[in-house]
Amino acid sequence: MKIRQVSDHIYALSTWVIIPIHVWLVRAAEGLTLVDAGIGPMAGGILRTVDQLGHGPIRRILLTHGHVDHVGAIDPVLKNGDIPVLVHPEEIPCLEGDLPYPRRKKAQRTVRPGVVTPLPLSVDGMPVSPDGDAPSDGLVPYHTPGHAPGHTVWFHPEDGVLLAGDLFTSRKGQLRPPIAMFTADMAQAMRSARILEQLNPSRLEVCHGGPVRNPLEQLPGYLERYA
Repeated sequence: MKIRQVSDHIYALSTWVIIPIHVWLVRAAEGLTLVDAGIGPMAGGILRTVDQLGHGPIRRILLTHGHVDHVGAIDPVLKNGDIPVLVHPEEIPCLEGDLPYPRRKKAQRTVRPGVVTPLPLSVDGMPVSPDGDAPSDGLVPYHTPGHAPGHTVWFHPEDGVLLAGDLFTSRKGQLRPPIAMFTADMAQAMRSARILEQLNPSRLEVCHGGPVRNPLEQLPGYLERYA
């Protein structure tokens, strides 16, 4: 497993299984937050990295969505303690196997029932941090459906980093669309890409690909080419 410091508070951990798979550890005063949980074989590397960093234990897990390559290390990490796992509520019926993901023929349970907790929503249906206006790990959620119904990106305003899950992929620092065969609604994913206009992050991190600097500069060309 490769470890890369993204910013003052964020570390990217990656492995390669046909394509790159990234998860992130976010440092805060009281410990670490794991954003996405990759695939099962990443669990040992995640836990070793937590020990090496010395910033405290994992205090919670935040998911961008519930596809199998984002949840695989949850159970091994939970063996170390009672850690909340938070995800947008629209993901829960699919990841617990009650409903198939859109465009999938069969339901597939990716997380044991009862493990995840739904993110709280505001009155207008937008996800809000469970910590309120001052999240303890500095991460703010934004609902960006399309790749999955409850897909959520996590923004760290202090560091200017957007942890974008599968909202995009990337290649050589260039924005690319999410993988089509696993995307529920590509047109909706394209609309969700406009979150860059709202947040204007200095750095974008994706699960499948490398970092993208100043991604808003690429958005007009991205939408013109792929929308």
